[in-house]
Parts: sequence; structure tokens; C-alpha cells
Amino acid sequence: MVRRQSAPRLEFEAAAIYEYPEHLRPFLSELPALPGVYVFHSESDTLPLYIGKSVNIRSRVLSHLRTPDEAAMLRQARRISWICTAGEMGALLLEARLIKEQQPLFNKRLRRNRQLCSLQLSEQKIEVVSARSVDFSHEPNLFGLFANRRAALQSLQNLADEQKLCYGLLGLEPVSRGRACFRFALKRCAGACLRARKPTGAFSSSAGITGTVTCGLLALERRYRVKREPPTNDPVPHYQQLVMAGGGTFAG
Repeated sequence: MVRRQSAPRLEFEAAAIYEYPEHLRPFLSELPALPGVYVFHSESDTLPLYIGKSVNIRSRVLSHLRTPDEAAMLRQARRISWICTAGEMGALLLEARLIKEQQPLFNKRLRRNRQLCSLQLSEQKIEVVSARSVDFSHEPNLFGLFANRRAALQSLQNLADEQKLCYGLLGLEPVSRGRACFRFALKRCAGACLRARKPTGAFSSSAGITGTVTCGLLALERRYRVKREPPTNDPVPHYQQLVMAGGGTFAG
């Protein structure tokens, strides 16, 4: 018995067979395959429909157009604009700022939940600061960019574990003045808490505690490589990017 050979299946890429909305096609040919922020506009220039970011604007926008669940937004969209940035970090910061300022209609969930955070050393104290309360484009002494407060604290805790820093002096847990913390008994703390004069996250001017701060900063500098973005048309200039070495731009 001779088995009939089936005809070869023809496979097509979704992009090749999908017909994009006709009224948006003029904008699609101009989309750059670069990092940045993109905006879906309605007939009103004062209230955008959606603001997003990507390391590849073109790819991300086309994926929106192929998503059936976003058909309602596409029916209202009349044009697409974009702003290129030097990298993913610039896109993250610009997206957060534009969403906060322009309150796009379809970004409600993102406005409620996204809370970009960073670690800041100020007045000999390491603390978590958020993009809502601090202008990341101008604020000094920022280390890292994190999706939320929990991710920032986890990074600080990991640093303390690696360098045997005191949780209490970093503000991660309460500490009694002049007494060793629990982790010291477990040999997980180098004993800086014994020399501290100020508990709960503040450091004294003694050499031992200053050395603890210095140790932490050196470790952070090894983990994050600091670079300044080259001049662009990015509305968030002069931001010192702090990009996690060995991969992504933020934790969480």
C-alpha cells in the first residue's frame, strides 16, 4: 500500500498576513526599531489613549495592532507618535513621566501599580525613594532603578548579605543602640551595629560606620555601571543611568 504524501504546509508570519488598520498605516512605515516611548493619540491632542515604552518601538507597536483585546483602543486611535531614547533606562523614565503628566485613557492600571524606585544615599542614610516623590533626572546619589519598593529593598538586603552589613543600620530592621543585632550572633553581620550611635538606618560619624557606608557604596558601584546618556532629543536629559551589570536594567 502506497501512502500518499501530504502536501507541504505553508507557514506565514502573522505580520505577513495581517492587515493593519488603514488609518494607521502611514505611521507604521516610519516606526523606528529603536528604544523609546510611543503614544497612541485620539482625535484630541490633549488626552492620549496609551503611552508605552520598548527597546524596539516598531516591534512593540505592531504587536499592539495584532492583539484583538486592544481593538477598542485601535478604533479610537487616529495617529501614532514616538520619542527615541538612548536606551531602555531613558525609555522607562520618560514613560513614567509622560503617564504621570498626561494621564492616558488606557494606562489606568499602569498609573495605579507602577512605582519606579531607586536607592539614595543622603545625609549618611540609605533609603528607598520613588519616582513620584523624587525627580530621577536631577536627584543626586541614586543607585539602581527598580520596579517597586519591594524590589529595591530586596536588592539592598542582598547587598547586606554579601558584604555582611548590618540590617539595622541600613534600615531593614530595628536595632537597639549599642547592642549587637541578631545577625551578628549568626556571623552574618560584621558588627557595625556595636559601634553605632544612631539606630534605625542612620549612621554616626565614627570611622567604623563610615567604613560600612563606604563598603556598601563600593559594592553598589561594582554591581551597577554608571554611564551618562549621550545628547539626544530625549526630554529626560542629564540622567546618570544606573544599569545592572550582567543583564537587565532593573529588578522586580
